[in-house]
This record gives sequence, structure tokens and C-alpha cells, in this order.
Amino acid sequence: MLIYNLLQGKKRYSELKKAIPNITEKMLIQHLRELEADGLVARKSLPVVPPFVEYSLTKQGRELGPVLEAMVGWAMKHNKARKQPS
Repeated sequence: MLIYNLLQGKKRYSELKKAIPNITEKMLIQHLRELEADGLVARKSLPVVPPFVEYSLTKQGRELGPVLEAMVGWAMKHNKARKQPS
């Protein structure tokens, strides 16, 4: 979900938290660090008060866009099919 949300552009930490309301702060931080370590997400921190941190996809992360879009399309198609009476 983080990568999917970042496909729309740079996001601040608070924007990502709002986009995924059921995630705990610990898990959000952990996943962002893992994605950064994997080279999929870039973290930009500006030394201002209050701290300004924004996340964006790297080139490698953006390459996942078509895959995620296909997965969303597949889920939407099969979710609609499941709701129709047999």
C-alpha cells in the first residue's frame, strides 16, 4: 500500500499515515525503512523546525507501478464478480 500511495507522488510521513489509517506508527516506520533499504523508496529530510521528511519512489520503485495497477484491476474485477448472485 505504501508503494501504491507513493505512485501518485511525494508524500510526507503524515500523509502516508492518513492514507493507511490502520497501520501502527511502528509498522509504518519499519516498512518505510525496509523499502528504503531495498532501494524502492527515497527519504528526504530537511533540517528545519519542525522536521520535514518526505518519501518518494526511486526509479526502481516506480517500475512496480504497472504491476500494482494490474493487481488492483484484478482485485476490482474479482471483487465485483464475487458480489453478483450466482
